[in-house]
Amino acid sequence: MINIAIVGLGFGAEFIPIYQRHPNANMYAICQRNVDKLNEIGDAYGIEKRYSNYDELLADPDVDAVHINSPIPNHAEQSLKALRAGKHVACTVPMATTVEECMEIVKVTKETGKKYMMMETVVYSREFLFVKELYENGELGKVQFLKASHQQDMDGWPDYWPGLPPMHYATHCVGPVAGLLKLEADYVSCFGSGTIREELTKIHNSPFAVESAHIKFKDSDLSAYVYRSLFDVARQYRESFEVYGDKKSFEWQLIEDEQPVIHTAKKPEPEIPEKVAVPDYARLLPEEIQRFTTKGVYDADDQQHLSFTQGGGHGGSHPHMVHEFVSAIVEDRDPFPNAAQSANWTSVGILAHESALQGGQLIKLPDFTNA
Repeated sequence: MINIAIVGLGFGAEFIPIYQRHPNANMYAICQRNVDKLNEIGDAYGIEKRYSNYDELLADPDVDAVHINSPIPNHAEQSLKALRAGKHVACTVPMATTVEECMEIVKVTKETGKKYMMMETVVYSREFLFVKELYENGELGKVQFLKASHQQDMDGWPDYWPGLPPMHYATHCVGPVAGLLKLEADYVSCFGSGTIREELTKIHNSPFAVESAHIKFKDSDLSAYVYRSLFDVARQYRESFEVYGDKKSFEWQLIEDEQPVIHTAKKPEPEIPEKVAVPDYARLLPEEIQRFTTKGVYDADDQQHLSFTQGGGHGGSHPHMVHEFVSAIVEDRDPFPNAAQSANWTSVGILAHESALQGGQLIKLPDFTNA
């Protein structure tokens, strides 16, 4: 049984009932600076160990692993503190805000021997698992190209979100294009397009309404195209992932609640595309947590975190991520994505924004695997 502590109880509270029901996890402690919120969540879920101070949580020798759901600027600092305190770490996206922080987390993971997993929802969504199954069964044939997008209107979001460079939060589209074939991004080129409002631009000195990047993968003939928008672009929320093979291709639906399309080669032209129903993959999970692939953890819809609601429940990914993290610790293996993969995916976005500011200049990624 792995003693889990959850840090941050906004989005983080979504995971409490999953850990409580996982056969190898003990939902041991929660941590939140707001004591009223801390006690409200603790009382609701019957969690006795409660911390309003993160350092005090890390000093508890009974904590085996922390799942960090704090604001983006805190991710690297809190991950490093936890690793150095001898705790395994799961952290919501992105891993960090600088390439140097990503490198440091990879190094400390190696030094401590502790597990690190970036909790990227898209690579555990039912859509990704469906495409992964097609690929592993040989139905796609030779993969020729990958594409992904993440478009979201974040007006009204708090704190650090207003004016955020689109590619600084790119793992939802970088993760699936790199993750399907376990590829490592080698270099990136990105262009900015359009401009956002002046009051947003000046916060992060980032003017672009849209950032679109091409990623070249190391030791592969493949590249991928990803694009992001956060403000002043008319678009329904969309996290999409598409893959083109020489036998079959998968294209994400344009509108939420429609069906994706499979294109099959060598058929008569009108028969090439076919809408498909993506199955659920609860069968891959322990029976105790299977229900969470199709249902939020709260009974009342108005209590769910906005990112969970806008993301259509994140494709049923939450219990899959929990199971992967806990299983990696129990089995003493690297989780997917591990620290080096997480660093690569996160740094693609960071360096893509730098490329956009330089008019699309090619920027090479560090070799995190051998850091």
